[in-house]
Amino acid sequence: MTKNSFISKNHLNFNNTPEHMEFLDKHTIKLDKVLNKLDKFVLDFVKILKKYSDYVIISGYVSILFGRSRATEGIDLLVPKMNKKTFLKLFHDLNKKFECINSSKPDELYNDYLLNNNAIRFSYRDKPIPNIEFKFAKTTMDYEALKQKLYVKMGSRELIISSLELQIAFKEEVLGSEKDIEDALHIRTVFEKNLNKNKLEHYKKILKNE
Repeated sequence: MTKNSFISKNHLNFNNTPEHMEFLDKHTIKLDKVLNKLDKFVLDFVKILKKYSDYVIISGYVSILFGRSRATEGIDLLVPKMNKKTFLKLFHDLNKKFECINSSKPDELYNDYLLNNNAIRFSYRDKPIPNIEFKFAKTTMDYEALKQKLYVKMGSRELIISSLELQIAFKEEVLGSEKDIEDALHIRTVFEKNLNKNKLEHYKKILKNE
């Protein structure tokens, strides 16, 4: 096994932990796993989204992607602020397979929700769960998440997630629920030898002072 490769520890009892992951470089992880329905849902959504915008997946789904055994109804996703014309094109493309839970009117979604820093949610048609929480980046740390991202390659498909250090810091310092602390611990454990401890402490310090 190479220096940057690792296999998750069996004694941790993470039932769905992928058997093998490998850092191809500092920004890219190769992940061998059998895709489940949730993975396929997220991949279907971002396949359309990436035609129109950059994005990054944050929060709970990241720990689930890497083997944390827990249920989730929603996947959190950040995009840079886009203009209305681009959003309308994206909406109509998504509308072929997905529907917005908040409203069927794209002008309302853009003007009343997204421009007011509110998230909107998309699901498969007539299947409200699971769903994607879609929102524009607004804070310095949101844009840091978009900048410091990781590419997760699963065969011919790819997801983009925010930095592991930022995931941990945000869950421990801002969210802080039992579920979030366990998510952070899972990421800490699976990526024990790959985390940048200085970057993690830097993010935690920033978030404490925000």
